[in-house]
Amino acid sequence: MSDRANLQALAHRPTRRQAIAGVAIAFGGLTLDSTKAWAEAEDGISRTAESIHQEPLFKASRKRVYEALTDAKQFDKVIQISGVMQAMHLGDKPAEISREVGGPFKLFGGYITGRHVELMSDERIVQAWRTGGWPPGVYSIAKFELVEQGSGAKIVFDHTGFPKGEAEVLASGWKAHYWEPMEKLLA
Repeated sequence: MSDRANLQALAHRPTRRQAIAGVAIAFGGLTLDSTKAWAEAEDGISRTAESIHQEPLFKASRKRVYEALTDAKQFDKVIQISGVMQAMHLGDKPAEISREVGGPFKLFGGYITGRHVELMSDERIVQAWRTGGWPPGVYSIAKFELVEQGSGAKIVFDHTGFPKGEAEVLASGWKAHYWEPMEKLLA
């Protein structure tokens, strides 16, 4: 074999590190299926997490948007515009919204409840948020980041941690029962 052929053979041989990794993968592969099943059951990590990201725009200042989300009287107007109370037969209980971090809120006749995790006036709202249809003790995180957008404001909205299979219903609910009526209120 020529020197050139020897160099080519050496160049295409795996390094010692690659050879060790290959052996580990080969032996690990023998039990991959049982390990995978065990890992899915035992590690507690969801590989199917759902989330919602929306960015509604409003022709209003960040302050007005913040107030619409945190002032019970203004949010009652959002609820009235949405028409959801009559459609879902939720009664006529007014919105209750604490203005304190850790304080509770009850919206849509008490169907939506939770607590404020973070309140940064005119900038950010983070809530532990749930619907009345979820199992007891199940809360998600709803984050409203208020950003100036020209002469108006945009909410960079992220909703995570809700029960699997709820994403489509929640995403359409945010649009129909929050963003669209808020747009009308703030116009």
